[in-house]
Amino acid sequence: MTIGVALSLQDRVDSTVQLAREAHEAGLRSAWFGQTFSYDSPTLAAIVGREVPGLHVGTSAIPVFGRHPLLVSSQAQTAQAATGGRYHLGLALGTKKLTEAAFGIPHERPVGRLREFLTALRPLLETGSSDFHGELLTATTPMPARVPGAEPPVPLLVAAMAPQALRVSGELADGILPLLAGPRALAEHIVPAVSAAAEAAGRPAPRIVAFVPGVVTADAEKVRESATEALAFYEQFPSYQRVIGLSGATRAADLAVIGDEETVAAEVHRYREAGATEVVFTATELGGEADRRRTWKLLGELAAG
Repeated sequence: MTIGVALSLQDRVDSTVQLAREAHEAGLRSAWFGQTFSYDSPTLAAIVGREVPGLHVGTSAIPVFGRHPLLVSSQAQTAQAATGGRYHLGLALGTKKLTEAAFGIPHERPVGRLREFLTALRPLLETGSSDFHGELLTATTPMPARVPGAEPPVPLLVAAMAPQALRVSGELADGILPLLAGPRALAEHIVPAVSAAAEAAGRPAPRIVAFVPGVVTADAEKVRESATEALAFYEQFPSYQRVIGLSGATRAADLAVIGDEETVAAEVHRYREAGATEVVFTATELGGEADRRRTWKLLGELAAG
């Protein structure tokens, strides 16, 4: 199992590079960046990956609404070439509320759009060409779209947790990026569904990159309060409400891994036993700088072990 961290997008680029360097020195294997309406995540990942040799970098995740496979392919291949093959691309369905408010376009047939997006994108990443004509999008290459040095082909992951999205991801992607899906939801619902879809499509077993909020701390109660406030954002979306419930939890913060080294290490083991091939800790800054460093130290030790 590899272990990484998600880095906050609130800092300047130079500060983010320094944080990524610190993560690598602690023994962590990867750094991941979300995609909001501020930083361009693949660009930031390319900068960090080039500045911190040996560290894998990833995007988690770019919504397929408001984007096009040709443009995403260019971004991803450029990041792959810049990092010497250490970039991982994550896609997401996005949400109706944010999509329609931000882009002014209807958030309709998200799973259908995801299927078409992946179908058009994979040959672009693998060969630099595409000739896809679907119901919802078209992606053709009147000239080559291959970026020199973008090798091996960029791994393609999806932030999928619902049954239909898991089926499409198993058939067409290399793995998934579940967030706030506890060990119970992974073992009983998510891993079996995506693995069965991959097997039926004749594809390799998918990567299961579990994103887990977590902090090593001596003041678990205080950090839990911070997590309750910070993670409440996700509770307004039905997809997260569902997976939180399947995990046996009531609120998003119930799934945050908070406690001493022994407690956190045991939870990482539970995710591994549930089928996670990789664990990425998020929100490690919730307890302050000292706790963040303490958390990264433990995770680096677990990654080495």
